[in-house]
Amino acid sequence: MNEPGDVYLTLKLAAKLFSKPLESLAADELRRVTAVAARQREIETLILTAPEAGNVMLPETSIVASLNEIRSRYDGDEDYHADLDRIGLDALSLRQAVERDMVVEAVLEKVVARAAAVTDTEVEIFWFMHRNRFRRVETRVLRHILVTINEQLAGSERQAARAKIDAIRSRLMNSPERFAEQALKHSECPTAMSGGLLGAVPRGQLYPELEAAAFALEESALSDVVESELGYHLIRCKTINPERELPFDEARMKIREHLEQQRRSICQKSWINALRRQALAAVA
Repeated sequence: MNEPGDVYLTLKLAAKLFSKPLESLAADELRRVTAVAARQREIETLILTAPEAGNVMLPETSIVASLNEIRSRYDGDEDYHADLDRIGLDALSLRQAVERDMVVEAVLEKVVARAAAVTDTEVEIFWFMHRNRFRRVETRVLRHILVTINEQLAGSERQAARAKIDAIRSRLMNSPERFAEQALKHSECPTAMSGGLLGAVPRGQLYPELEAAAFALEESALSDVVESELGYHLIRCKTINPERELPFDEARMKIREHLEQQRRSICQKSWINALRRQALAAVA
């Protein structure tokens, strides 16, 4: 892995697969990156020797923009050049690696441009065959207050915790609009900082006791005190988003994008497989 392109490819894969710098990878992660890089390198070599790569012209502005994006990740020139030295690159070899990467991408874009356009009829057929994919389950936008029970902590014993949650509920029955304020002041859940907001919650994400209470509420209603293994809870249902089927007009664009991406991928794979067959025939 001494070639600039090999180093650059491995660094990219470490970031893409594990969101880590190469030197921070665990042994099994490094093995995976190395294996994927070897396969990718083989494919890139085939791509770069294909006729389609012969007339690729990279705009200087695009190369400079890519190099500047890499440079912008560092606080200063010293850090930037020190990191290049550490991984065995310099400004010239980095540029060569970036150019190679950009040529590969340009060739693949040329190849997928040959793919047939997705028609309106194909979009409609996909919709009718896969309508279940476009069902949206019921969700409820919930706010939540938690008062924990801890018999070892003064003021958090079961009786004290119950008295505290009952007092909060009493205030909210009179002024339900104060839920976010009361959550911020009294809730012992991390959501307190956002006024107790849990977001749009589907079934299956809450403790069973909380789910039963939350999905029995009317919109804007406040629950009774609910006990779980965490302690005492109050839930307010802000909004009910009922189960629905996404209308075709809303799904149309997503379907087209999915089919186009699928077609692009098939086109690329077919072309690369053809290159492989040609390479094998040449050495047979």
